[in-house]
This record gives sequence, C-alpha cells and structure tokens, in this order.
Amino acid sequence: MNRAVVRLAGAALLGCLGHSGGALAANTEPLVRAIESVSVSVGDMDRSIEFYRTALSFEVVADTELSGDEVEHLYGVFGARLRVATLKLGGETLKLEQFLAPHGRPIPDDSHSNDRWFQHIAIIVSDMDRGFAWLRAQHVEFASPGPQLLPSWNRNAGGIAAFYFRDPDSHNLEILHFPPGKGDPKWQQPGGRLFLGIDHSAIVVADTEASLKYYRDTLGLKVAGESENYGVEQERLNNVFGVRLRITALRAESGPGVELLEYLAPRTGRAMPINTLSNDLWNWHIDMLADVSGSDAAVRQGHYAYVSPGPIHWPAHQSQQMLLIRDPDGHETLLESR
Repeated sequence: MNRAVVRLAGAALLGCLGHSGGALAANTEPLVRAIESVSVSVGDMDRSIEFYRTALSFEVVADTELSGDEVEHLYGVFGARLRVATLKLGGETLKLEQFLAPHGRPIPDDSHSNDRWFQHIAIIVSDMDRGFAWLRAQHVEFASPGPQLLPSWNRNAGGIAAFYFRDPDSHNLEILHFPPGKGDPKWQQPGGRLFLGIDHSAIVVADTEASLKYYRDTLGLKVAGESENYGVEQERLNNVFGVRLRITALRAESGPGVELLEYLAPRTGRAMPINTLSNDLWNWHIDMLADVSGSDAAVRQGHYAYVSPGPIHWPAHQSQQMLLIRDPDGHETLLESR
C-alpha cells in the first residue's frame, strides 16, 4: 500500500480548550489516576526510533522484548512477541510497539481524518516557524499544506498555530504552538528547546455523549474544555472539505490529555474495523494508571469491549495488574495498577 496517500490529518487543539476543570466524573474517586503514556504500533522499530529521535528529539529510555502467555492474553494476539521501546520528550512518554510476530496490517491507503480509527499525538513546539522549517529539512510527509494559524473569532483556539505530518508508518502527528495565555502554562516556560513535550492524544468518535459515558463517567477523566471548530484553516489542518468539529478535552490528575473529535460534518467517516487487532498499525492505546479491579467491574457494568479476557498479572511484578479494553468506537485503553 502507498502510505503517501494516507489522509489522516488531525483536528486537535486540546490545550486551546483550557485547563480550568469541567464536568465532574460520576465517580467521586476516579478509577484513573493519571495518563502515563501513549502507545502506537509500528512496522519497523529501528526506522521508527530513528525518526522520533532525529526529527522530534525524543530520547529512548528503554527497549525490550515481551512474549509469553500473559502477553498474548493482554493484547489478544495469539503467538505474540513484541519489541517495545519507551521514548521520552520533556515530561511525557511515547511507547512504540512492534509485533515481531504475528505482523499486523498497514494503515489503509484511503484513510481520512474523519475515519474513526484516527488517532494522533500533539507535540508542543516553542516556535512554529522553526519547527516547520526543521521538519521540512527532515523531509517529513505533509498532512497539512503548512502551518495554520487559527482565527481570532474562535475564542478558545484563536492565535494557536498547528501543522500536521506523518511518521514512516503514516501515523499522523501534530506540532502545536500556543501563544501567551493559551494552553498549559508549562508550555510557556523558557528553556531553549524546540520540541517540548506531548500535550494530548486526539481520537475520532461517532458520538461525544457516548464517549463521555466511557471516559468521564466510567473512568473518571474530567472535562477540561469544549469547542466547535470550522472554517478554511480547520479544513486545511484536517484535509477534509467542509469540516465542522465538536472537540471535547479530557484530563486525569496528571499526564497528557485525551481529545474527543466528533465530526458534525462531514459524517462520512468509517467505523473502526470490527476485526481490528492490537498488532494492526492503525491501532493505538492510551495507557492509564488506574484501579484495575474497579475498572474491570465498571467495564462489565457498562458493557464495553474487552481485548484481554480480564485483569492480567504481569510476570515481572505479580502485584501489578493490567487490562486492555476498547472505548465505544474501538480505541484501546490500557489500564495498569502499581
């Protein structure tokens, strides 16, 4: 398949929606304490590590292989053997997962950013012009024609600049720049670095209210802000003509956020393939520190989909439990206790 024609430009802007709290989760004690990392399936680990290190300044802090019964049952893939690399950028973590066996399927060539397998991470830059020039010099694949400055009429997003591009497997990535007064204050701290960290992971959803029942009411994330974005700048970011987006920002007590993207228009996006497996390259999971036993009970009560058959005791730490589940649109969530 030709990854050059994949269309998965995002419609992010979690940070622009504010960090002042929002609707309280139904649980007085949230099941999720923190969002620890975001994980993405890759086809060639060495190639991906080189890209994230060279193009985006990530640092590799661990590189290991996993196999065995617990691994197979956690990921729902029989005969699984994974190489997992843990990368850091600022205070945030990205994990790359290559299934050495069995290999998964590539991202479909005809993907668009309103298809509901879309997910990305937003990387904050201290200077958009420098960031764009650097990525051009690295010959990255564009997903937007260039950086887009969001208009001032949009109270939450005005003045924010964004640009979308792709990694070697055609996963979409975003660089995002916040002007003073927008986004988390930590992104305004001096330090001289160009690439600062991960602000959020964005996912496309069919129905915001259904997703809130999962992320807010079941897991206990809090709504940090909401926005409705449209116009030519948003069209160029997403590479979708006539786009109108409902955007809902969610956060735990710490870690990057989760952004729900509901396409009010066009509603032509396709559902996550029902036979999606953890080794398919369009598959990501957001990793959360949580009360796994409590989450297991809540997932059963909410009739959400399991990837693993139930909590898995991890071999290296028998006291640690892990559980992999899917949200209403099929995006994976990895819950782990410590």
